[in-house]
Amino acid sequence: MSTERFGPGYYRRFYEQDPVHTATSIGHLAQGVVSLSAWWGVRIRSVLDVGAGPGFWRDWFREHQPRVRYVSTDVSAYACERYGHQRRDIARWAPSTPFDLVVCHGVLQYLNNSDVDAAIINLAAATRHLLYLEVPTKYDHEHVIDAGSTDLDCHWRAGTWYRKRLVPHFVQIGAGLWAKRTGAVPFYELEKS
Repeated sequence: MSTERFGPGYYRRFYEQDPVHTATSIGHLAQGVVSLSAWWGVRIRSVLDVGAGPGFWRDWFREHQPRVRYVSTDVSAYACERYGHQRRDIARWAPSTPFDLVVCHGVLQYLNNSDVDAAIINLAAATRHLLYLEVPTKYDHEHVIDAGSTDLDCHWRAGTWYRKRLVPHFVQIGAGLWAKRTGAVPFYELEKS
């Protein structure tokens, strides 16, 4: 994957002119993820943000959960310099210790197939309890997304393609959340798929 495509023009187009997400919308999402985690008895003490972009998740945690150890990463040199992330490629890197929550928001659709396979293995290694994953699928492209505010220059794969790779490591629990299979969180039968 070329990292130059995620330079100033990309951020201007998708986060300033007609944003796909805003700090407010990500704030609602982060609050929901933290609240569901608390409901299941998962205390979020550490977060890894993969593909952190403009840092909306990080900013929310700094304001609302300042004691959480937060590590934000991105493959883009521009994003790392402008927003203060560590430069990491999740297809080639995994942290040495797992995080309670890993956020991978809008990343996997940019990777080729073999890099997605490697990234999912690294995400599993990075996750102690929960993974928040957003990746648009072929179905989303055809039925859900707003083509005017979404980057369409990516890989459009079926949801089953991703699930096949995720289920050896995670249990899907809904709303973009996946629980680590080896984690200690018990779920009711209908809370998971």
